[in-house]
Amino acid sequence: MNNFFIKQEKIRFKHIDYAGIVFYPRFLEMLNDLVEDWFEEALNRPFSKMHQTNGIPTVDLKVQFKKAARLGDILTKKLWVKHLGGSSILCGFEFVDEHGVTCLEGEVTLVNVIIQDDRNSIKAEPFNEEIKKLIMNYEL
Repeated sequence: MNNFFIKQEKIRFKHIDYAGIVFYPRFLEMLNDLVEDWFEEALNRPFSKMHQTNGIPTVDLKVQFKKAARLGDILTKKLWVKHLGGSSILCGFEFVDEHGVTCLEGEVTLVNVIIQDDRNSIKAEPFNEEIKKLIMNYEL
């Protein structure tokens, strides 16, 4: 099954800088929101529960800023899986404006980890079969 996980986001005043365009770190926050929504809505792993014993940190991020987004723009944010490893996921992402023009694209690598010893020890942990099946629904 070839699916994108898709969410829309309206560019708000909190996102923009003095030039009236999205301040680039806000794009990364929007990407993190997209990942968090994907885990909760599509993978049944809400961060509020998962982060009690596990985590899914970003370990690599590649971003290309293609076009400025402005206050009031509606962006369609897409996420898909490029590669599923034992404990890691390489995802592609793209943010597109109302005219179909790409504003942002790239790749993010996430790693499934287990948190031990009162958060003093973090190590990679393989995904279980149930979550792998759900993740593979978004593999292209």
